[in-house]
Amino acid sequence: MTSTLIRGARTVEGTVTDIVFSGGVIEEVGSGLSRAGATVVDADGLLTLPGLVDLHTHLREPGFEASETILTGSRAAAAGGYTTVFAMPNTSPVADTAGVVEQELALGEAAGYVHVQPIGAVTIGQKGERLAELGAMADSRARVRVFSDDGSCVFDPLIMRRALEYVKAFDGVVAQHAQDPRLTEGAQMNEGTVSAELGLAGWPAVAEESIIARDVLLAEHVGSRLHVCHLSTAGSVDIIRWAKKRGIAVTAEVTPHHLLLTEESVRGYDPRYKVNPPLRREEDVLAVREGLADGTIDIVATDHAPHPDESKSCEWQAAAHGMVGLESALRVVHRAMVETGLLEWADVARVMSFAPARIGRLAAAGTPLEPGAPASLTLYDPAASSSFGPTDLRGRSRNSPYLGRELPGAVQWTFYRGRTTLASGVVTDDPAGIA
Repeated sequence: MTSTLIRGARTVEGTVTDIVFSGGVIEEVGSGLSRAGATVVDADGLLTLPGLVDLHTHLREPGFEASETILTGSRAAAAGGYTTVFAMPNTSPVADTAGVVEQELALGEAAGYVHVQPIGAVTIGQKGERLAELGAMADSRARVRVFSDDGSCVFDPLIMRRALEYVKAFDGVVAQHAQDPRLTEGAQMNEGTVSAELGLAGWPAVAEESIIARDVLLAEHVGSRLHVCHLSTAGSVDIIRWAKKRGIAVTAEVTPHHLLLTEESVRGYDPRYKVNPPLRREEDVLAVREGLADGTIDIVATDHAPHPDESKSCEWQAAAHGMVGLESALRVVHRAMVETGLLEWADVARVMSFAPARIGRLAAAGTPLEPGAPASLTLYDPAASSSFGPTDLRGRSRNSPYLGRELPGAVQWTFYRGRTTLASGVVTDDPAGIA
């Protein structure tokens, strides 16, 4: 069995180390290592990170393969340094049964680039009316522990309460898309001065904040775990901060685009900037950055949302919501959080690997790079800088807001359980065939 020796990588603590792995497992970590016959990767100047974990990815399969497939989305993930992605359930059919989540798991295994962990729908068809087969999905081969109707808010408080109560039996978590549907009917962008100037219907911050406030109180009442998806406002950060001080079992995520982009990007009516929740004010961006830095917000999640060209190459009002983000996430976090001094690289490992894996209850993901751990890791060049372009996108869709934007860093190598999925910036053709 061939071994791999990574030589001279810098750890997030700042030391230089070698790593040897074989058979998908790290065997040795230290200085001056050697291994006869090993494939040697020169990592001089590169930062080694645990394989990134995304708790919020849309892979679109089954049903919407024109936008993305599990194979193409997995390739995009590997290009961005990810080794685990949690697949949202808004597929067709909806991932609301054991059969669908097991199909998604099997397709991810066949692709071989990352571990694809299905997220189960909270309600049947994501319609918000009746609970889906939560227990059956939890007991399936996919061992689902995260449940969400993402794209639709679980708006009925009784349904939300019942879901929170149900998942307690297997230490699950309900991940809420916090959006009051009545307050956001016809919404096109953040509600405020810019929306008034552009004549676009507004998506008010209170539509997010009111659902989060309700749900943290429900989670406290039933003693269950709640996760808040793609938090985007200063008020939401305040609510999560209050809830955590109160001892409520709530976690929260922020997307890379809400850490960097503001509603000012919408002035050109470019549909690449149309996303749900919408890009917010500069004050909100600064607040979510602070919330991530001080631990109020637990993780960064991409909300990778691919769409075919025709859904974005149209007038603003008709365009679909969403941005792709797997390939750019680490570089955007580098720009928004590391270059600004708000996070160290050890913090990046926590919010983009360790913490999302723990929230999703995946013991084999987001693990420290030590002997006996899975050989899932990323080598990143923090000194690089380049314009993000179409060739950086490895999935099926091109709806990135960063095209033409200078971003720091470059993901050079990704290893998933010992398989090389990205080598010198090039995605491997068939990682599933590599022992």
